[in-house]
Amino acid sequence: MSFGWAQEYQPKSGFMRWIDQRMPLPRLVYGAVGGGYPVPRNLNYFWNFGILSGLMLTVQIVTGIVLAMHYYATADGAFDSVEHIMRDVNAGWLLRYSHANGASFFFVAVYIHIFRGLYFGSYKAPRELVWMLGLVIYLLMMATAFMGYVLPWGQMSYWGAQVITGFFSAFPVVGEPLRIFLLGGYAPDQAALNRFFSLHYLLPFVIAGVVILHIWSLHIPGSGNPTGVDVKTEKDTLPFHPFYTAKDGFGVGVFLILYMGVTFFWPDYLGHADNYIPANPLATPAHIVPEWYFWPFYAILRSFTVDFILAAKLWGVLAMFSSILLLFFLPWLDTSPVRSGNYRPVFKRFFWLLVADVFVLGYVGGAEISPVNIALGQFASAYYFAHFLIILPLISKLERPLPLPNSISESVLHGEAEESAPYGLATSGPVTAE
Repeated sequence: MSFGWAQEYQPKSGFMRWIDQRMPLPRLVYGAVGGGYPVPRNLNYFWNFGILSGLMLTVQIVTGIVLAMHYYATADGAFDSVEHIMRDVNAGWLLRYSHANGASFFFVAVYIHIFRGLYFGSYKAPRELVWMLGLVIYLLMMATAFMGYVLPWGQMSYWGAQVITGFFSAFPVVGEPLRIFLLGGYAPDQAALNRFFSLHYLLPFVIAGVVILHIWSLHIPGSGNPTGVDVKTEKDTLPFHPFYTAKDGFGVGVFLILYMGVTFFWPDYLGHADNYIPANPLATPAHIVPEWYFWPFYAILRSFTVDFILAAKLWGVLAMFSSILLLFFLPWLDTSPVRSGNYRPVFKRFFWLLVADVFVLGYVGGAEISPVNIALGQFASAYYFAHFLIILPLISKLERPLPLPNSISESVLHGEAEESAPYGLATSGPVTAE
């Protein structure tokens, strides 16, 4: 986002001027996160979670590099090497717990970041590419997390790899050869562990590269804001530094307190006890579940129990992947010209129903299989797809949004526009966002 009122970078020392003339890296950083980047003045704390996601990615990369120095990617030594890290490596327990819980907190930050984008319409023009690159990051995170979960080579690691890679065998003709190719054999063993370790080490750096593209694409249209109204004048913005660096700093402090609290006092709370048992191909755990951040998708997978034209397993796999790929089409499914859910009363209510539905899917995905849980998962899965494919397009066409403020500064300095219009649907056209 480039504005005439943005502050230009002016090196204050001779050394910085010398660097700037030969490699303008300080100028690039200043324009990206300094006073040279004007940001809407009404951003709330939900906009902190992009920074928090980047922080947790950094934590994962740093702790992962050190852990890799002590890890043995062998079927005979992987489990013992993790115990060696925990017992014998200086501060190894802290590194391991920071990395394991860091994955969970990384997903917490990203999930809140995604739902903030859903509520405030961050996927709408001109930020469609920002949204899509964010989803690519999310898919890479899921792949990285799955492979990392296999590395301790405990019972849940082994059987999780067996179940997840088994999804590919649901595809006719190519499925089983693809599964054998991924594992390097017919079951998880030495070849699979080597492949998963190498990819788990590599993918975080790929994620970091896509994050750079994500931020770069954001700086073209500029940051969105809670009103969804475009920036018009200098009064609508503030320099990123020092205003939002201070605000982000407070958010980072609170987030790290929670993260360290779990790491120090409940380090195994988000894990599974069976993963402290060495992998045994001859002993199947009573209840195989993935990590908690995969539970909603696992519930969708398990919701298909009847063969209809295609095998139920294949329907489940297709639905699971479609539940994520569907989000790429949101800019065209939601055609309302108003971005922010604050001015879309009907959309707001269905948004919170979606949030509740995802929590229900999460519960079902982590619960034991029973007729009640299967029925609940089927209902929640059906609603998830109905929300995006049926409800959201209808709301976009029929909803009458509330009046928007004329500018961001008006909403900040003179209060939000009064909600004078009644909640509900109208036959007249929606209010157009400026």
